[in-house]
Amino acid sequence: MGSSLALFFFLSMCGLFSPSESHQKVSLELYYESLCPYSANFIVNYLPKVFSPDLISIVDLKLVPWGNAKLRANNTFNCQHGPYECLLNTVEACAIDILPQLSKHFPFIYCVEDLVFQGRRTEWESCFEKLDLDSKPIKQCYDGEHGKQLELQYAAETSALKPPHKYVPWVVVDGEPLYDDYENFLSYICEAYKGPDKVRSCTQASYLAEFKTKAKHSAFDNEGGMLTWEK
Repeated sequence: MGSSLALFFFLSMCGLFSPSESHQKVSLELYYESLCPYSANFIVNYLPKVFSPDLISIVDLKLVPWGNAKLRANNTFNCQHGPYECLLNTVEACAIDILPQLSKHFPFIYCVEDLVFQGRRTEWESCFEKLDLDSKPIKQCYDGEHGKQLELQYAAETSALKPPHKYVPWVVVDGEPLYDDYENFLSYICEAYKGPDKVRSCTQASYLAEFKTKAKHSAFDNEGGMLTWEK
């Protein structure tokens, strides 16, 4: 995603979040790890589609930054891509905790994962300045015991998945894992939604699902232009 488009995305996030009058939201859970290239790709290039105004009003999105990390003795843990991944997992867990509104923590996580996707993971602290965020509360969290406890909580949530996750990203819609069809998550959201609101994006998502069954490489994906913030 280009820098100007990313900046527009960050500035537009608050405008995309409005209280939904529908009480029948679809749960969307993403279990991931910060340095997994597939996780970063999904967060940067696929997940933002859910922020189309009519879609985000019917979705309850939860991010769980733990992935394939392993618990060790004395509540310590190792991460698949090394200590730096443990750091960024904890940073993102702290962002979710300190900035509980999705409109606040998702732009930060998106920014970090965009840098990971570009191979610039060590520049992640620049996201504080880009988003005009105070770095101190999040730094205190990931440097302290609270950040560790958040990660242990996410470890327990990931371990409790039924069926267990097989890889990351692991996307779950209304309790049902999407397995390797996770990039088509919009169609599953639309199918799961039973509320009264008419969701324009669901017509587009249904078209995408049908198109993908007919071709291995979807021209629809290449064209883009789906979302209001991308136009």
